[in-house]
Amino acid sequence: MPATTPSLGDILRADAEDFADAFGVEDPATEDNVAEEEAPKGFCVECKDQQAQAFCEQCQEDFCDVCGSMIHRTGRRRQHVLTKLDVAAPIEADDTAPAAASDSEDTEKEGDVLEGAMAVTFSADSGRAETGSGSFGAWITERAKYIPLRLTLKERKYLRLLEAALNVSEYTDKVDILMYGNKTKRMVGQIRELCAILSGLVLASDYKAGQTLFEDRQFEDNEEFFQKIFEIGRRHKIMNPDKMRNEYGKLMYLLQDSQQRDVCDLLGFSTLKPIKTVHAVLESLNVAYILEDEMVAVATKEIVAAGKSRAQVQLEIKQKERALEYLCKAYATRECPADVIRQCLYSIGDNHAFLRFNRDPCDRMLAYLKANFNPLKADSNSLSLAILSGRDGARLSHSHSNQFHYVQQTLALWRELLHDMFMLWHSADTDLLAARHAYRLTDTGQGLHRVQPCPRVSAAAHAILHRTQKAVGRWVGSAMIHLGDRNVPNALMFIDKYNQVSSILNPVVRVLEFLDSHAACPEPTDVSRFVDAAHGSIDNAKKLILADFFRSAFDGSGADNFFDAGSCIDGRLTSAWNWCSAIEKKPFFNIFLLAGFVGFNGGPEGFN
Repeated sequence: MPATTPSLGDILRADAEDFADAFGVEDPATEDNVAEEEAPKGFCVECKDQQAQAFCEQCQEDFCDVCGSMIHRTGRRRQHVLTKLDVAAPIEADDTAPAAASDSEDTEKEGDVLEGAMAVTFSADSGRAETGSGSFGAWITERAKYIPLRLTLKERKYLRLLEAALNVSEYTDKVDILMYGNKTKRMVGQIRELCAILSGLVLASDYKAGQTLFEDRQFEDNEEFFQKIFEIGRRHKIMNPDKMRNEYGKLMYLLQDSQQRDVCDLLGFSTLKPIKTVHAVLESLNVAYILEDEMVAVATKEIVAAGKSRAQVQLEIKQKERALEYLCKAYATRECPADVIRQCLYSIGDNHAFLRFNRDPCDRMLAYLKANFNPLKADSNSLSLAILSGRDGARLSHSHSNQFHYVQQTLALWRELLHDMFMLWHSADTDLLAARHAYRLTDTGQGLHRVQPCPRVSAAAHAILHRTQKAVGRWVGSAMIHLGDRNVPNALMFIDKYNQVSSILNPVVRVLEFLDSHAACPEPTDVSRFVDAAHGSIDNAKKLILADFFRSAFDGSGADNFFDAGSCIDGRLTSAWNWCSAIEKKPFFNIFLLAGFVGFNGGPEGFN
């Protein structure tokens, strides 16, 4: 029978959920009409997903360490008395909140493995682990739990097929739109269409393999194949943030929808499998103890040629090759061949390369800040870091000293986030693909976005923030982290946002190193003569670039309200991007061009 149009009485009498199920209308619920959930007994009243670790005598409420320190950091609450709670015994949650208890246990496990970047770091210059406590073996064993396994040659062929299929897919164009009708059927149809494209590409690239996989078989019969190829895409993106810029979003949103119960039932198979990590692979083959060998530090170190003679570089290469061969021979077993061990060690080496490219620019900018500026007062008016709201686009007012500490703590926080980026990415992957965390398609002012809660990423990010605040001592500005709102709708946006830090800092560092190289020349060069004529000296030009960057890239600009920009954790990065967008108007832009700069997203590190 044809569907009948509901009468006004039917609509008024029907519950919103029943009406949506019956007539295909998407859930109209918003954050404003959803009652606030109470914290389970024994958990923090603020985040509701971590065990309470302190009790406030004045508030008469329980908090975890992170939330307690954040809430009682300023104002009258600084005078409140926090009493440590005994959390040795596990807390049993009420039967009415099993999901919250499960989330807390998972979060505690995540928190236990958080290693401070300031306590344990890897020096790209020396290729040695520098530890405040523990050894390289303990550090790399924990970190290996989040290091993705490098792709094999066969997996790279599948990756190219996946990228080609996602490139022609119109999944988000057809699913993430506001319209009436059955959205579940649209999702299933688009997922099946992508799987069909993948099947055709595999068949075209390798007829025998494709015939074996797809002849007289349905999609659900090849569940393992589709899980494998989707996992390859997720794993590749973590280690290569600059790749799959358009395709990765489609992939994650497709997998996110495939976890909905009704979609999964209609689809007939699951699209997910855990991401392969170095530790998971070695542990499955019962050789995880290889990571405790001291030779792993030698076999995986990154060899940096800067400041070294050719003989020294060659010696380090031979030492690395010998250490690699030793580990492969010493730990290879029937279940774990030498090729697998070699692949795992190469993956750890990729981790060091990732840190050098993404984390180390923060260290270099911190070094430039401390070397060229006095934290208490400015050496001259042109080198003053003071900013005033309303002047030159600034939306904050800071003295020179406050701005110095504001920049220092922001760079330190970015460094910590990038140091733990693999862990954050795994948390984001879990949050995005968790079936119990439903998203809402919302107009955020920048188009339709999937707004979704991110409990794991939030817990990890706040732990990193809390660790940074304790390390820097003094904190200037807001400590608000936007997650699951109109500014940072979901975990994918959060990860993408902080993966851009290296794209901002690397070009600036390259230009400063370019000036240093000309300043070190025994004879004046054409570039040094030009810089001397335009800016007085190379040293003055460097300080001019740094002063402008530390002022204008951290001035709260980039939006028309303090909720979108300002001094909050995410607003600091918004200000930096705003500075990048106006780089061609700067008086020192010609120096950037002389250094080969083409853009903050163009070519390797923005240079040709």
